[in-house]
Amino acid sequence: MSKIVILGAGISGHVAAAHLRRKLSKKHEVVVVSPNSNYQWIPSNIWVGVGRMKSKEILFPLEPLYKKKGIGYKQAKVKTFYPEGDKETKKPFVNIEYVMGEQKGVTEKVTYDYLINATGPKLAFDMTEGLNPGTNKAYSVCTYSHAEHAWEALNDLIQQMKAGKKAKILIGTGHAKSTCQGAAFEYILNVEQELRRHNVRDKAEIVWIANEPKLGDFGMDGMLMSYGSNIMKSSEMVEMVFEDRGIKWIIGAGVNKIEDGIAYYENLDGEYLSETYDFAMLIPAFSGHGFKAFDKEEKDITDKLFKGFMIVDADYTPKPYEEWSVQDWPETYQNPSYKNIFAPGIAFAPPHAISKPRVSKNGTAISPAPPRTGMPSGITAKLVADNIIDTINGKKELHHKGSMGNMGAACIASAGYGMTKGSGISITTFPIVPDYKKYPDTQGRQLNKTFGEIGLAGHWLKMALHYAFLYKAKMKPFWWLIPE
Repeated sequence: MSKIVILGAGISGHVAAAHLRRKLSKKHEVVVVSPNSNYQWIPSNIWVGVGRMKSKEILFPLEPLYKKKGIGYKQAKVKTFYPEGDKETKKPFVNIEYVMGEQKGVTEKVTYDYLINATGPKLAFDMTEGLNPGTNKAYSVCTYSHAEHAWEALNDLIQQMKAGKKAKILIGTGHAKSTCQGAAFEYILNVEQELRRHNVRDKAEIVWIANEPKLGDFGMDGMLMSYGSNIMKSSEMVEMVFEDRGIKWIIGAGVNKIEDGIAYYENLDGEYLSETYDFAMLIPAFSGHGFKAFDKEEKDITDKLFKGFMIVDADYTPKPYEEWSVQDWPETYQNPSYKNIFAPGIAFAPPHAISKPRVSKNGTAISPAPPRTGMPSGITAKLVADNIIDTINGKKELHHKGSMGNMGAACIASAGYGMTKGSGISITTFPIVPDYKKYPDTQGRQLNKTFGEIGLAGHWLKMALHYAFLYKAKMKPFWWLIPE
């Protein structure tokens, strides 16, 4: 009998748990450890953040589902890793601490045969002074509770605008190395649409602020794409969308301090500037959780498991930007020191940025970190689960592989809500990490698989995916037929 412990119940952790439980016999144990009591479909936080959905429409409690499906569940947070066990416990284990109920504060050693670290990122608001969601008129949509508070504040501002107030709204990234520009991009489009719906668009100045060197970089070095019968850069597409909606933009900006209604930032020219606002939604930096690891003699071996995020089968050799390649990226998400530990999704340490690193004239790094959310999280979680299943069944090699250098991704940014109103900006990219050797003439991407579309159909698809992926996450009949 094997015991698989999964840390985290976000997209990666939940996908891994679902596939493992479906494919393994009941003699094998699958246990999820997560401090969160609910599963949330994160892409729909955007709609919660503009008041078009309630939190209850994008989440469900984990414990009843896991109990029904035969998946163990501990509402706790992981504290330390012991991949060799210790003098008392010979098997590898993680130390966890319960966060709710009568067991709150109690610690426990959870042993495992296989460990999946799907803890995702720490939302490092503290890396930007004053960027604490719900304070200084700055908000977040990174969780459903954050998104609820964002809507309360935005709705209050809308009511003031209806009474005649002129307002300025600032949306984008809140740190020089933030990732997840796509979420901020979708949110700014929805906010703009919501202001139109409330007939106050003329009262608002909307400004995009981001660490991207160009619009549409998205932490992926931008892309050349098919757009109808034309070839277009992603920067041109986003510029067209912003100009059409009257959205201003500031790029190459590393926000470093937030005060009440003021965002201070440094730009790539080395200038220290500020932007005032009445409402802001700024994506924080993502960081590792600061986990520690020890060997059986209690010696600190954190550097064998973590490099901020977890170390996997990537090439972490420091190289000049010109020498980076898609071959540096991991394929199995297996830790090289401990072969029974894996880290899919955001939990793995990327070997390098995807966008060219840029520093200001003052030497400050202002460059987006590589995205690993959404589709890549689900795909990598499934392949990790399949490799563990194969290993349990006696296979010696890991046959399931998927590098972001040969993996595509689709992203749909909705604008509006409902079946007849709204729009969707749909972008597909292949591969996520550009392969400049394979596709030298199209900026590292395969053109017929990298394209953009704008229209109501994309919005319909976004709505359909909301319901499809919640159906899948609830493990309803034939859920596995829905791709990651």
